[in-house]
Amino acid sequence: MSSLITEDEVSHETEFVWLEDIADLDYVRQSLDRLPTRKGRPAYHRDGRMVGYALLGPTAKPSRTSGTFRRRVFWLLPHDRDTEPDGLYAKSAPAEAVDPRTLEPRVKGYKTERSEGGPPSTAMQQLGITLPL
Repeated sequence: MSSLITEDEVSHETEFVWLEDIADLDYVRQSLDRLPTRKGRPAYHRDGRMVGYALLGPTAKPSRTSGTFRRRVFWLLPHDRDTEPDGLYAKSAPAEAVDPRTLEPRVKGYKTERSEGGPPSTAMQQLGITLPL
């Protein structure tokens, strides 16, 4: 979940691999998955689809107990806003969602007005203000 991801947990990321164009996505879900390698496309075992994933640098250490690496995976479910614009998340976003425009390797990302499903208020538009949520 995005609120549970710490800067330390993403500190070994070197790049993201996006499997589709994220320019039109208001949000993506992110999670830290335990994966057997630092690089390469991870297996995907959720409903929906994987949108992207992080690659780790050579200094990333595996877990002592499992031998796995914690890597971010970005994904969407069948009922997310990109496929059901008037559905459950028409005016909100899931807890683990972040605006993909706020993501970079080693940066957690955050929610924005766009990812939450609403345009900025008139006052905010007039002032040119956009606040992360």
